[in-house]
Amino acid sequence: MATPTERLFAPGDGALPPALAGREQEQAVLSRCLADLDRGGAPPHNVVLIGPRGNGKTALLAWFEAACRESGVNVARVQPSRTRTEDALCRALLPASRLARLLPRKWGVAGVGKAEWEAAPAARDWVDRLIARCRKRPIAVLVDEAHTLDLNVGQILLNVSQEVRVKAPFVLVLAGTPGLLAHLGEMNASFWDRLGEGLLGIGLLSDAAAREALATPLAGQAVSLDAEALGSVVEQSQRYAYFVQIWGHALWEQRCARGETRLDAGHVAAAKPAVEARTAEYYQRRYRELEAVGLLPAAVAVGGLFSAGMDATATDGDIDAALAAVGEDFAERLAAREALNRLGYIWYTPGQQPPVVWRTGIPSLMKYVEENAGESG
Repeated sequence: MATPTERLFAPGDGALPPALAGREQEQAVLSRCLADLDRGGAPPHNVVLIGPRGNGKTALLAWFEAACRESGVNVARVQPSRTRTEDALCRALLPASRLARLLPRKWGVAGVGKAEWEAAPAARDWVDRLIARCRKRPIAVLVDEAHTLDLNVGQILLNVSQEVRVKAPFVLVLAGTPGLLAHLGEMNASFWDRLGEGLLGIGLLSDAAAREALATPLAGQAVSLDAEALGSVVEQSQRYAYFVQIWGHALWEQRCARGETRLDAGHVAAAKPAVEARTAEYYQRRYRELEAVGLLPAAVAVGGLFSAGMDATATDGDIDAALAAVGEDFAERLAAREALNRLGYIWYTPGQQPPVVWRTGIPSLMKYVEENAGESG
């Protein structure tokens, strides 16, 4: 049982939460991939996790990493901010002992297409080494913030994945914002889009999952949250995974401060100022992000489409009409829509057949943007 000085919830640091609720479908897909690796084969597809920030993609990667390590599967983490060259990618995927004969001068394959990559002697040597490593012990390669991956490095990684998976137990898992799909498209490696069940959209939690994410960790510490208080917190959290963790942390602090094991509306009210301070800081960052790229008018116009609530949706036509009201021509409207999508302000679950259904990243952020853009205007 946690002591009063220990953190029970994990808002904001990408750590695995005490209850990874509402991600059963994603966990099932990743578990099937792990089972294939355990059997000595490669899964039939890689995995791409897409969704607005703060919905738990990093936590899901942490869960999969722990499952892989427990099963004896090697895990290689590729950090885009530290992997800006082909040499850096090679170091991430191959142990130092296997790099001894792979000197930097052997590289020089940046920007090549799939055919050129397969034909390049240096690339051939690199792929063969990785295949040999995977045959000894399966490898899962995890890339968080994949929408920031260097294009040349990303193209090489995708090509490597395509070839290695045919010959050895290997899987690549990419996680990023909704802009990841467009980013992958710029890498000139088209096979990534044939993922089937491996293309997963991660958005707001369901009501039941948000309740579970809050109540289960508290129950594990012999702390209960009454039904009215739980419903209030879920509503105020917007079922947004990051905000759920913020609320959980604030309530846990209330429990620690008071030493009580039954939390009610009074505890929720006492926790609210700390929650509001943290969420306001988050809203401000996102607001400045939109302001910096000139998207505030478009964000306000589109936000009105989702004022009905957390589960409101819009079509391409709805968004186009909303953006037309602020005066952009068609090309500008399209560019604004895609820019809002890349930032996760609005997004759609990948793999949909037309008409595409758009959703909000965080409903309460839209209200904040509208109110503050009006004041600054």
